[in-house]
Order: sequence, then C-alpha cells, then structure tokens
Amino acid sequence: MTYQIGIDVGGTNTDAVILDEKRKVIAATKQHTTKDIQTGISNALHEVLNQSGVNPDYITDVMLGTTQATNAIVERKNLAKVGVIRLGYPATASIVPFTEWPSDMVSLLSGTYQLVHGGYEFDGNNISPIDYTEIQKVLKDWKGKVEAIAVVGVFSSLNSDQEESVKKLATEILGDLPISISSKIGSLGLIARENATILNASLYKVINKVAIGFDKALQDEGIKKCNKYLTQNDGTLMTLDYAKMYPILTIGSGPTNSIRGAAYLAKIRESLVLDIGGTTSDIGVLINGFPRESSLAVNVGGIQTNFRMPDILSVGLGGGSIVRQLANGEVTVGPDSVGYNITQESLVFGGQTTTATDIAVAMGMAKVGDSEKVDGLDRTFVKKAFKKISEILEDAIDKMKTSAEKVDLVLVGGGAIIAPDYLKGVGHIFKNEQGGVANAIGATIAQIGGQYEKIYQYAQYKREEALRDTQKLAKKQAIQAGADPESVHLVEIEEMPLAYAPGETTKVKAKVVGDFIKN
Repeated sequence: MTYQIGIDVGGTNTDAVILDEKRKVIAATKQHTTKDIQTGISNALHEVLNQSGVNPDYITDVMLGTTQATNAIVERKNLAKVGVIRLGYPATASIVPFTEWPSDMVSLLSGTYQLVHGGYEFDGNNISPIDYTEIQKVLKDWKGKVEAIAVVGVFSSLNSDQEESVKKLATEILGDLPISISSKIGSLGLIARENATILNASLYKVINKVAIGFDKALQDEGIKKCNKYLTQNDGTLMTLDYAKMYPILTIGSGPTNSIRGAAYLAKIRESLVLDIGGTTSDIGVLINGFPRESSLAVNVGGIQTNFRMPDILSVGLGGGSIVRQLANGEVTVGPDSVGYNITQESLVFGGQTTTATDIAVAMGMAKVGDSEKVDGLDRTFVKKAFKKISEILEDAIDKMKTSAEKVDLVLVGGGAIIAPDYLKGVGHIFKNEQGGVANAIGATIAQIGGQYEKIYQYAQYKREEALRDTQKLAKKQAIQAGADPESVHLVEIEEMPLAYAPGETTKVKAKVVGDFIKN
C-alpha cells in the first residue's frame, strides 16, 4: 500500500491530509500557520503521520500549496533584482518598463531595464531587425548587477523566436542566472505581460527557499523517497524544478485547491464553491471540474498583470471575523479578524472578542468551544449579526453568478460553520464532513498540468493545424512539469478571434493534464 500527502498553507491554518491508493482520506489535520511556514508544515506532517500510523517509506507523493510567492510580493521581501530587456525599440519607447509600478517595488527590484531593437508587428513582420551586438553589450554591462533577467518581446505570443534567442545569449554570457521569457508567462497586452514576467523573475529566491524548507520538513519526518510537487493556480501540479522556472504560477493556488477539493468531495463538476476560512471567504466557479479562469487583468501587490489566474471573489468574512455593535445600533462583521488566535480570543474559547464563530454557536448552528460562554449575548444583537453574515455571503454569491437562476453551492473551509443553511439565489448546498480540509484534498488529487496560448492568423495558417500546434505546446509544458507523456490528454481548448487584427487573427489556448511518472 502506498500513500499521498497534500498540504495547503493558508494565512490562518496549514492543513494536511493523507490519502490511500483508493483516494480515501485516512488522516487529516488543521494546524496554525507559523511565521516561518516550515514549522507549520512540519507540525501538520507530524500530526497526520501520527494519526494514520503510516510508515513514511510508503509515502510516494507529497503536494504543497503555498502562499509564499504572494506574500513576498505583498510584503516586499526576499525578491531578486531584475534586469528587463524589451524587444521593441523604438516603437514602444513612450511607455518604459516599470511604468505605474509602486516606487518601493521598483527600487527593490533595481528598476534596471533596456529597450533594444526587435519585436514583431501583429502580422508577423519585424518592428525593427534584432541587434545581437546591442543585446550582448547590455548583458555584459549587467553582469554582477542583477540577479535575474526578464525578456519581453512585442507580440511574442505570435512568435517567440526572438525571446528564445535572447535567453540563449543571456545564458552564454551570464551563466545560470534565472531568465524568464514573457511568451511562457503572460497573455496579450505588452505591459501587463511584461509586468508578470518581471514578477516571475523576481520570485526565484522565494521559490528556492520554499523548496529547501519543504524538503527539510519532509526529511525531519523521515519522508525521504517521495516525489515533491507544488500546486499551480489552474488546479494542477508541477515539479519543484518546473516551479523554479515559473514561481508566479503558485499565486492564487490556495483558492484553486479548495475548488478542486470541493468538486471531489461533492462529486460534481459544475457549481459555485464557497470556501470560508478564518479571515476571508473565497468564492469560485467550478466548470468541468476545474476553476473558471479570470478574463480580467489581475492586480498583484499593486502591479497590473495578465498571467492566468482563477476567477475568485474574496470578501472579508471568516470564522474569526470580529463582530461589533455601533453606537447607532448597527452591527458590523469583519473585515478584520482574530485569525489564527481564534482559540484564544473568541468568546466560546474563553476569550474577550465576539467573532462570527460565536454568533454561529449562539444561533445553534455550530458546536465548538463552550456554548455557555455566549449565552449572555443579546438575542437582537446575535440576530442582526447573523443577518449581516447572510447578506455578505449572498451579495458575494450574486456577483459570481452568470444568471438569475438558482445555483448549486459547495460549502467548504474551516470557517464553514458560520454559513446559514439557506442563502438567497442558491438551490442545493453541498456539505461534507471533510470540507474543512478541502484545500489539502484538492492538492492531493490534482494531476500534472500544462497550458499554452498562441496567436495564429487563420488566413495564413490552417485552423486544424493551429489547434494541433497549441495542444502540442501545452503537452510539452505538462511533460516539463512532470507528467507521464503517455497519459497527457486535452481538457479544454478555446479560440478567441481578435476583431481588431486582420487575417482572421485568433488566440488559441489549450489546457492538458496528465498523471505522475511512477517511481
């Protein structure tokens, strides 16, 4: 018998589960997230191993979902100094790299950039001939001054040849310095794609630290023979080596894990998913078993980007949300929270702060802590707070619906006890006793994934060939991420005509998944 472990590190809790070969959960835990992250992971691993009695030698795969990359950007910590080469001079000189970036982030990443000749027009013609001598000079000047390189070409999603050649040249001159190219990271839109590529390059030290800490936590628990994976933000997995090339793909993976875990627990493939934690509630849409992808530009730490992200709405409501009554009698819930201190600060646990969990217990909806400690709460206050919680959730659900019809809802997360049994606009609510660790389950049951998008002109390129080509490139990504080549199969392919471009220009995006390579 072999086993798999899934771990998800959230802002409040670090969850872990062990699944057997039949994908049955045999152990689960919810531990406090620690400042150093590694200790929380170690505590969670130790607990599930103790619960299950599983021999660590029989653990074949361990999957980790982490917020480290997001935290590093938001907190401006441990980021690398990045040099940006943009292929597109002189056409793009009016808006230079790092435009509209927060000033503290620019100085942290060095703000080093150079516009050089190159880039493509939308029809595939050169903007200007690429000048390798010019690029060589830039790279030699940057030696020892930057820690990573971001290469960005105009319309590189149409043709990535120039970016690839600059990456090769940079490796020859700078050695094993991390190099990110925009055609592998962002979508259409030069500036937003450039921003995403710069952020990806800046995160290599963060992801290296995650890999080292992850490995040490496993070694400390005697888990030495396993494959190690990080979760991607599209509901799939990648090896640590792949994650080191594309650390930005871990951003947003937490809510995605919950959505995938919810689909698994409810045995459905289409619904809304509401994941209530200690501080926030995340609402996502499940389509064909995977999270719906956002079609909007995504703001990460004050920086506009356009790399793929799940379509998630987060609201400041969780089990630890602080409940207050204002002087005018109005009751507020959140957005501030006691977070992982809920077991010390919430009333039902002997604390002095009224939280959403206390309201749930007072309403008879939940049985946690000591219910007698909320008996003294004014009933009018409790009912107003309960009504406020319902309104916050109903408003958020309404924003994520695509029609006025009632929708099914899967309810998961450690804070799910605060949700009422009835919500306006919702048909059936699915609950599961293991919903509190749905995020860790989602990480464990995921497959290896690959995704690729490219622009084609159907007037010059046959549609069938374009579809095949994009699938082939997505499959290549999945294999690089650790998938067994024989198991890779198409999940979704999407075509988006670009009305503003001639020649039947169309963006094609393919997503594939595959199984692990067996040891």
